[in-house]
Amino acid sequence: MAPLPDGFSYAEWNATYNGLSFGIAAMGSATIFFWLQLPNVTKSYRTALTITGIVTLIATYHYIRIFNSWSEAFTVASKDGGDYEVKLTGAPFNDGYRYVDWLLTVPLLLIELILVMKLPQAETVSLSWKLGLASVLMVALGYPGEIQEDLSVRWFWWCLSMIPFCYVVFTLAVGLAEATSKQPSPAAASLASAARYLTVFSWLTYPFVYMVKSVGLAGPAATMYEQVGYSIADVMAKAVFGVLIWALAAEKSAVEESGKLLPN
Repeated sequence: MAPLPDGFSYAEWNATYNGLSFGIAAMGSATIFFWLQLPNVTKSYRTALTITGIVTLIATYHYIRIFNSWSEAFTVASKDGGDYEVKLTGAPFNDGYRYVDWLLTVPLLLIELILVMKLPQAETVSLSWKLGLASVLMVALGYPGEIQEDLSVRWFWWCLSMIPFCYVVFTLAVGLAEATSKQPSPAAASLASAARYLTVFSWLTYPFVYMVKSVGLAGPAATMYEQVGYSIADVMAKAVFGVLIWALAAEKSAVEESGKLLPN
């Protein structure tokens, strides 16, 4: 929980406020959609879709907590009917909620992808453990640097967290390529591939947002870019990714029900 810098303009405060609001709306809407779609997929894929909804539900809760913490950290008032003036209240802004969220949701994101691909059981269990533990280690190593002002310390923890990060990204991009090609239809293979590469693309945004405060930006502008950047990345990695998981589950359900694929 690092202290907020003083001197926010209304535009900087409002951009962050809207970014967090967008996160709440996107995650909440996605949760409702995923759970409403559960009856429309076969039993084989309901666990994956349920986990998808759990991920966005957890994210919704934490975005509400971050939003409330942001709102409580400032007073915003119009001075003599003119421009809005933003002042710190002294209440701490707790951005640690993001890391609690990531510790819970990032492993689940990877597990839901593995489940919906319907790999052999032994491979499913092995990959779930390996990717889940690697993603937890990645988030845990990133947090000490996030709360540091010393740039050398931030870079040190960034480098450490990139080790499990690279392992997960490599597994998604290369290790699951063969499993993707074995999906039951061209549409399913295309959706599985899109889900893998969306995860890689959205994940690549996090290290760059993390480095915002390490490349010369500081003060309110750095905080704004960091909060808005994380919000956009989260929506892509959870809500948009979840839509692809649902689409993949629906496609494979349709193939199974049409008799083109015998259930395991």
